[in-house]
Amino acid sequence: MSYRPILNSIPPVVKNLIIINVLFFLAALVLENIGIDMVAYFGMHYPGSQKFMLHQVVTYMFMHGGIGHIFFNMFALFMFGRVLESVWGPKRFLIYYFVTGIGAIALHTFVNYIEISSIQNTITVFQNTPSPDILERFVNKNLPNASDYVRDFIMTWYNDPANQVYAGEGLNLMHRILELKVNIPTVGASGAVFGILLAFGMLFPNTQLMLLFPPIPIRAKYFVIGYGLIEIYLGFSQPGSNIAHFAHLGGMLFGFFMIKYWSKNSRSFY
Repeated sequence: MSYRPILNSIPPVVKNLIIINVLFFLAALVLENIGIDMVAYFGMHYPGSQKFMLHQVVTYMFMHGGIGHIFFNMFALFMFGRVLESVWGPKRFLIYYFVTGIGAIALHTFVNYIEISSIQNTITVFQNTPSPDILERFVNKNLPNASDYVRDFIMTWYNDPANQVYAGEGLNLMHRILELKVNIPTVGASGAVFGILLAFGMLFPNTQLMLLFPPIPIRAKYFVIGYGLIEIYLGFSQPGSNIAHFAHLGGMLFGFFMIKYWSKNSRSFY
């Protein structure tokens, strides 16, 4: 069996994006074994983090957290991206890909800013009036999988709420949680991929897609709407999730505006 016809059937931008993503993924695996963390350099960090670098706004799209993460992103890019590139052409598709990817991280960072600002405000309140009750609510919200040691410490402080040593330890704990939140990297092409899904649903709304779970056909427009609603629900119901739901929504949102802009300026834009 020859793979050359398959590769030749993939338009150039989609093909090169897949190759670059796979190379980044393999390089990260190899370098990890010799103590080099590519995510620390290429993953997107919050602008308030000491690890933040401007190039991460773009390079985060080429880093992935595991084989499943990169497989499903590249599979979606292959399935839907090649159709869009064939319709739009390489230049417009590449612009769309990066606009949605950067838009995704922009919305994700904005949501992070709101969350981190809330954490900082709570720490200020705690500094003025330290109490185990404030600390417990803070931990439940921002560290839901806290260790037994942390839980036991809070319960112990309830037995002696005026203890200033406990208050100091509680403040240190809150600062460590804040530092953890600030330094969590974001990786993956999911934002751009969700933008691609949105575009496919808008350009080919009545195309029948076959779901895997459950195995039923569904029109592209309903698939995209359903996916978007799920991401909105998960984004608000799971604010501490390790999945960047608002990045997915950001990719779709910026994709929507981009397509609307092109539809109004089709004669003058490329």
